[in-house]
Amino acid sequence: MKHRKSDILWKVVLEDVFGDLLKFIFPDADEVYDLDRGFEYLDKELAELHPQPNEKTDSRFADKLVKVFHRNGTEEWMLLHIEVQGDTDERAAFADRMFTYFYRIRDRYRKPVSAVAIFTGQNGKTMPRLYTYEYRHTRLKYEYLGISVIDYSATELAESRNPFAHVIAAARLRLLEGQLKDAELLNLKLLLAKKLRLAGFEMEKIRAVFIFLRNYILFDDPEMNCKFDHLVKEADKTHVMNTIEYIKMEGKEEGREEGREEGWEEGLKDGRRAATESFVENLIKDTDFTSERIAALTNTSVQFVEIVKAYIQAETK
Repeated sequence: MKHRKSDILWKVVLEDVFGDLLKFIFPDADEVYDLDRGFEYLDKELAELHPQPNEKTDSRFADKLVKVFHRNGTEEWMLLHIEVQGDTDERAAFADRMFTYFYRIRDRYRKPVSAVAIFTGQNGKTMPRLYTYEYRHTRLKYEYLGISVIDYSATELAESRNPFAHVIAAARLRLLEGQLKDAELLNLKLLLAKKLRLAGFEMEKIRAVFIFLRNYILFDDPEMNCKFDHLVKEADKTHVMNTIEYIKMEGKEEGREEGREEGWEEGLKDGRRAATESFVENLIKDTDFTSERIAALTNTSVQFVEIVKAYIQAETK
């Protein structure tokens, strides 16, 4: 799979749906924070606090420092630290980095600090949520909130009415690369795009999350990426996601897309080349077959069937 700079994608989408992120991780966010007042993003200030002169361009981290306002008028400094690759060989370094950020932010601004680590890797559940230090009679224990994209089931995410849940769903889907066939992954990516388009969110949020979904999961085969763009454009008749504009921004020419159109349609009709989400959906709705039976009949994986089933069940609630 090819991926564009994941840290940049995370930083952009966090700003676009930051209020929704707060409500996703803090149930009392609406009561505590003045979300209508907006937020101040302090990336420059954060870079000054923790310069990384030797850090590679394609960083494993996506750090955000955000000024959030409480309803009583006080300020809070929100540190968000996204572990994009979820590496486990730097576990101690990660906890140390979180603590370093905390004490430098606290020392400079003397404001309350909330730290949240969002882990996007396969080992997210085992990533550290705690930094400890002990030397002779000096001891320190620093805890921060840590969540992993695999903390949430497909059913939970499908039933959520929060735009950030769609971001987590996209990140979770990316973890299935190598476990699913490309055709299955393409169909699930299309399913997420469909649910996002019909979710009823503000248009700006739909587009922001769609851009994240589109670019966070990319196939080695460019034809599969073009197929996704084409099928979303065909379905997006009201241009909610403004797909055509995004495709042009990526330098794709309409002529090249139209030239492939006939082949794409034939490929989708051929059940031997691509397993369609609609076929699986019909079997789920119209039969009492188990997920294993449906997977066998459609030549798909059980994981694929279970995710489709989760979204169908969410529609009925």
